[in-house]
Amino acid sequence: MDILNDVSCEKMTFENYDFTDFWDDIDYSLDEYVEEYPSDEMIESVEKELGYKLPESYIWLMKQHNGGITTKSCFPTNEPTTWAEDHVAITGISGIGRKKRYSLCGEFGSQFMIDEWEYPAIGVAICDCPSAGHDMIFLDYRECGPKGEPKVVHVDQEHDYKITYLADTFEEFICGLKDEEFFEDDFDD
Repeated sequence: MDILNDVSCEKMTFENYDFTDFWDDIDYSLDEYVEEYPSDEMIESVEKELGYKLPESYIWLMKQHNGGITTKSCFPTNEPTTWAEDHVAITGISGIGRKKRYSLCGEFGSQFMIDEWEYPAIGVAICDCPSAGHDMIFLDYRECGPKGEPKVVHVDQEHDYKITYLADTFEEFICGLKDEEFFEDDFDD
């Protein structure tokens, strides 16, 4: 079975996705990730600062809950990463804003990861990972340009910034996130 095609969204639309219990609103998430709901002016300002048009599916999701830690934190891969043989893990999704440390334009936001950690300037760092900065999830605009629909990729700082394809769209990425229990057998060997 190709686990990349085993996603829980019919036709990859959020209208068929159940966001019940998707967010884990623990204190750390609320303190470090979750921003106020973004206004159109804030979205435009952040896009201008980043130099990229954010995907409509990302904007829609952030208007429901602006960043945070998710209960489903693993995304399947067809090739090994430094995290696991068959998946990557995220810590949280960056919200649209500047106030929280892990928001897109926050202290540890996208530009910080590019400037300080020397991640490739391929787009927008959208999710951090449990490695404390040693790998990230990016919106990858290399093929579509700054106003197009970016792919979602994993970038591994520990392996010379190796880029691993994850999903064609942000929506597909969100729909493909799995509970870590889905991969429990990985640790039983």
